[in-house]
Amino acid sequence: MATDVKPRVKVPKTAAAGDSVTIKTLISHKMESGNRKDKEGNVIPRSIINRFTCEFNGTSVIDMAMEPSISTNPYIQFQAKVDESGEFKFTWYDDDGDVYEAAKSIAVS
Repeated sequence: MATDVKPRVKVPKTAAAGDSVTIKTLISHKMESGNRKDKEGNVIPRSIINRFTCEFNGTSVIDMAMEPSISTNPYIQFQAKVDESGEFKFTWYDDDGDVYEAAKSIAVS
């Protein structure tokens, strides 16, 4: 697992039942496309985050595939409707087989 990969997420701490909340995620990752060459002319192997998922209390909120055109340190922002308190679980998968996870709770009143 790469040690320089760091997932960050921002979820509101509270919301009213039925509210749509904005979720923001950012992960530090080089996102090497596999199209570049090093100084010796060798192809730099592809190494990207190829999938991102988010679940809320075990229910899928978003499941997206990523391609090499996604920029370094991918930022993802999306909306989620919350009807109850719970936990968002975020998971990033990369080409090297590594999985990065983060979780944030929200209190719904």
